[in-house]
Amino acid sequence: MSADRRALEIMLRITQEGAYANLALKEGLADADSSEAGRITALIYTALEKMGYCDFIIKHYAKGRVHSSIRGVLRLALTEMFFMDVPDYAACSRAANLTAEIGKAKLKGFVNGVLRSVARDRASNSLPQLPADFAQRMEIMSGYPAFMIEEYASAYGKDATEKMLMARITGTSIRPVYPHSTDELAEALTLRSITFRKSRIVDGAIVVDSFGESIANDELFLNGAFTVQSEGAMLACRCLDPQRGMKVLDACAAPGGKTAYLYDLMERDGSIIAWDIHPHRVKLIENTLKRLGIKGVECAVHDASTFEKGEERGFDAILCDVPCSGLGGGSKPDARYRKTDADIEEISRLQYRILNACSARLKEGGELVYSTCTISRRENEEIVERFLREHEDFSLMLLGRYLSEDMRGRGENGMLRLLPYPDNTEGFFVAKLRRKRED
Repeated sequence: MSADRRALEIMLRITQEGAYANLALKEGLADADSSEAGRITALIYTALEKMGYCDFIIKHYAKGRVHSSIRGVLRLALTEMFFMDVPDYAACSRAANLTAEIGKAKLKGFVNGVLRSVARDRASNSLPQLPADFAQRMEIMSGYPAFMIEEYASAYGKDATEKMLMARITGTSIRPVYPHSTDELAEALTLRSITFRKSRIVDGAIVVDSFGESIANDELFLNGAFTVQSEGAMLACRCLDPQRGMKVLDACAAPGGKTAYLYDLMERDGSIIAWDIHPHRVKLIENTLKRLGIKGVECAVHDASTFEKGEERGFDAILCDVPCSGLGGGSKPDARYRKTDADIEEISRLQYRILNACSARLKEGGELVYSTCTISRRENEEIVERFLREHEDFSLMLLGRYLSEDMRGRGENGMLRLLPYPDNTEGFFVAKLRRKRED
């Protein structure tokens, strides 16, 4: 199987079958060499990010119904032409060959004709103009649904919204695994001539420019010296600030990265329970903990949105990193094409149920972090504000002392939002709540 066909099959699994991009890539590249895997991964993620624009172009140049596999061929070729600096002639040739390889040889002329027309018009600066309407234009350029673009523009302004939605995040954030330190990890990376910078967003994190190979095959990774984790996820754990000897709940824990970090922050001394509603996802938590050499965490199948009368208020700290729309930008471009306004309303109701149920499990004086990987007010600030209106025994906590020096001024009201622009990280939201002690 050629690399181009492998890329097409992965793309179709995501766009036609609804597979998650990261899982489709993992399965589709299982037997690929590292150089091929790197190119295909970059192509797939770029194609997903730019699919709105590619479809806009296809609509203008391909008349009539376009078969799903041929649309996939055109999407990949246009992605290479417009966004990956592949020469037009090379992209056209490879697309024609791929069309034949998948058994559609009769359509080689069609594919070649569409792509050459696009190349010709681009060279003469006569490509179709984008709509003047801001939401329609940004939907094409960014892939985000128009209803979310309008919501973001209302909250942040059009200029900031455009910069945020079009931002491309660079680097991979990693952290040392206990008992290794950030300084030890930095020294190991330096000795291997791997370029990196210390995160300005969260203390203890390192952002690596490139490993030059798959991280999964990296010796330091395989030896358990570090793990990959988003800066937002690390920040949520640090804001919870779990201490040695505490009893901690990670309520929506899969795939287990935050559970592991919470336990590392506790220096692996204390009690931590990790829940997920799906058995196969609890297995993911267990696998993550095993890879990182963590024992003693209790993993269980449990619906965090429910609370039974008589359950104990026994936790010192709870992390509610709730399911969300994933519309925070960054590494999940496939999420942009699946969400509707009704989806946001439904998921926000679930988020509130989880926060409400988990808060009931907290001791007096106990602390809870609510977090998401989205930037929609409906899933973030509005959830927290409603909760505080309905729970007078809770209050917001200031976040300053948990933040890096660069971020300290942004957590003053107890809620913090990370944005792809200007933060160069996935969109993320964190709020910290405390159950008041009775007088």
